[in-house]
Amino acid sequence: MTRLTHLHEPFCTLSKEPVNQGDLVEGLAQLATSGLNEITELVQAIHREIVLRPLGLYDSKGQRWWSKGLTSRVYDTVKDVMHHSGTGVAMGLRTWNFLTPYHKRKPLLPFQHFLVGVLNGVAGDHLVRLQNPLALNMMFYDRYAQPQRGEVRGRVVIMVHGLCLSHLSWDPTESVGLGEQLLYRQPKSTILYLNYNTGRRISQNGRSFARLLEELVTKNPDITELDFIGHSMGGLVSRSALFYGKQMGHSWLSKADNLVCLGSPHHGAVLERLGFLFLDKLGRIPFAGALARLGEIRSAGVIDLRHGSVRDDDWEHQEQRNGQYNDCRKPAPIPSHINAYMVAATIEDKPSTSKAMEAIGDYLVSIRSALGEHDNPDYQLRVPEDHKAVFYGMNHFEVQYHPRVRDQVIAWLVPGAHVPPPRYKRIESVDPEEMAAGF
Repeated sequence: MTRLTHLHEPFCTLSKEPVNQGDLVEGLAQLATSGLNEITELVQAIHREIVLRPLGLYDSKGQRWWSKGLTSRVYDTVKDVMHHSGTGVAMGLRTWNFLTPYHKRKPLLPFQHFLVGVLNGVAGDHLVRLQNPLALNMMFYDRYAQPQRGEVRGRVVIMVHGLCLSHLSWDPTESVGLGEQLLYRQPKSTILYLNYNTGRRISQNGRSFARLLEELVTKNPDITELDFIGHSMGGLVSRSALFYGKQMGHSWLSKADNLVCLGSPHHGAVLERLGFLFLDKLGRIPFAGALARLGEIRSAGVIDLRHGSVRDDDWEHQEQRNGQYNDCRKPAPIPSHINAYMVAATIEDKPSTSKAMEAIGDYLVSIRSALGEHDNPDYQLRVPEDHKAVFYGMNHFEVQYHPRVRDQVIAWLVPGAHVPPPRYKRIESVDPEEMAAGF
């Protein structure tokens, strides 16, 4: 099998142009043809297994027999019909796009940004492979939610969103947003919002982010400090950029100062591990093996959340795209000069000794994973205790914009800022990783 590496990307992801409404129409037109064919092939695979397995013919010989039979020809005809139907839809969309050329200059509306962000999170690596114009290019936006164009100087705070989200998820134009609140307390700072394809490998996005930062600093030599605030996957992408910035000897790394991670699965998300186990078991059940192929549709970015992979060599030597259940990551320590801060959340209203609840955490990420804690010392992120905070009665998405989290981040990053004391102290007597490992 061909080894997958970061060198096999079809096109550059550092374009300065964002997806526009014309790209949205063209991208949907392309999906109208490619998506229908893939669905038909999946249905055919399920049918083939149901027919051949009871006859004991579910082997290479039986597969050849099937491919030459009438049923296979019927499916080929269906695929042709579906292809032409999709082509008709695509032609209609492209004709409309041609007749309304002004859409090629119009930026996406907020709900369209949401749609494109979800599509990239779910199948972003497939969009890249198909060279679909919906595949997001990595770029910075300013506090007015516009592509960053002008000069930047002084302290720069970069907000990095999570899976299936976009730069708009930080509420950049709202006065209550974290970015605006930081700017209010430090008026000489610049707030930038990174937008990127969350369906790509986290390490690929980390490399791209590192290169984009090098370009930013080269063009703006008056930048004095770089801070990073990442929500969920955004924290892992930021860590990956720091890792590869050091590996590649980039100059921006000397300006990097603070890293704040909000609910980031540094050691993976239990939900993705459970999903892998379910699909693996499903693939071994007669008549259901083809259904396991549904798991291959999810993006590489989602797969990387299984253990929090941030390096190329966590996945490029795997025989299968979906990887394996065991944690085979390589250590990716945070550079020693970086001040790292970790925020975890839990849906519990107050501390308890329930292993199940602490492993569930904020519904998606356990407390220990979000705090960078691990039994293996090689994986420990070694964040000081006073640089950690656990928030109760809060889910994974609330942690990005909740006022209590906002106050804590400000207290960490703005000297002299006041933060209200936590309602509860964390209980240390449970080990949710034991439970997670038992799934």
